[in-house]
Amino acid sequence: MIKTDVLIIGAGAAGLMCAIEAGKRGRKVIVLDHANKAGKKILMSGGGRCNFTNYTVEPSNYLSNNPHFCKSALSRYTQWDFLALISRYRIPYHEREYGRLFCNDSASDILTMLLTECENAGVTIQLNTTINHIEQLEQLFHLNTSAGDFIAESLVVATGGLSIPKMGATPFGYKIAEQFGINVLPTRAGLVPLTLQPEDKEKFSTLSGIAVLCTVSNVNGQSFTENLLFTHRGLSGPSVLQISSYWHAGDPISINLLPQIMLSDELKTKRQQKINSTLKTILSHYLPKHLLSCLMPENLLNISLQDCSDRQIQQITEQLQHWVIKPNGTEGYRTAEITLGGVDCNELSSKTMASKKVAGLYFIGEVIDVSGWLGGYNFQWAWSSAWCAGQIV
Repeated sequence: MIKTDVLIIGAGAAGLMCAIEAGKRGRKVIVLDHANKAGKKILMSGGGRCNFTNYTVEPSNYLSNNPHFCKSALSRYTQWDFLALISRYRIPYHEREYGRLFCNDSASDILTMLLTECENAGVTIQLNTTINHIEQLEQLFHLNTSAGDFIAESLVVATGGLSIPKMGATPFGYKIAEQFGINVLPTRAGLVPLTLQPEDKEKFSTLSGIAVLCTVSNVNGQSFTENLLFTHRGLSGPSVLQISSYWHAGDPISINLLPQIMLSDELKTKRQQKINSTLKTILSHYLPKHLLSCLMPENLLNISLQDCSDRQIQQITEQLQHWVIKPNGTEGYRTAEITLGGVDCNELSSKTMASKKVAGLYFIGEVIDVSGWLGGYNFQWAWSSAWCAGQIV
């Protein structure tokens, strides 16, 4: 029987961060994980460069059934606090579009930093460990595992969501919550490519690999302007991943393929200038010809701009700047970057991440119903929520 102060289930971003903070307070901390390596998702994130936070972090960058819940944690441990930690380790990083911060060299720089901090704080990390049973007796948590039995005053669930099951994602954290009578909201895949209806998939399959800057909007007016990528299964790219978290089955999405110009005015101006090219020639300065051919009939594309009526210009504008398409679904957890839904925020303290029902039980990171946009926001939620719990466990 191994007795400790704090048991943390999950050796990912949130679990390691919480362990560091609790260890720094002199608490005896053991982290348990079923994987053979800590921080696997850290290593694969951001194409191996780890988009570890963002210069601009606001509550509005997060989805939750309780939109106010994330405010406390994000304000108490900010992106600047994490950047201060990064700078202590002299990890080189760079900014990409929209304030996204990535390692210059490798995501392993972040993981090495976290593991070094754990070691300095006296944290024990126990890998390859299956948890068979959890119960609370006399305000102590008893865990029966493949590595023996553990007892702790505080139990922290940092098991993540359901995204990317090949990396070991399971619903274990939700099952722990349900075991202790804590509400879990329905989950679904977020930041995930959208698939197309069979007829659309066939129509656009030849565009696979083509990327265009566009604005993608949902029925409620939420929109993102970034690249869209056509794939052999459907639509991907940052703009589509972002809108997928707001998309619901059966809803259409609207795509503006030319968000930086007023196409109708542009075409009418060129017509006044007596430009005598075909519409296809003119439009191909803005979009790939292959894409134009998929979206509009060839007989329209082959009309000279001089012969084009206002009505036809309006028709072209509608098709390219208000292209409405109804996705068939998403690619699911297999390729999703996050899981929407999870442990109900109303069951937890927004200051400490502690369960309001069960003394000594905490939930942090992605297992909670707080999901960030693409761009380092989910890592920042992991750091912030874990730091808050780490101050009290």
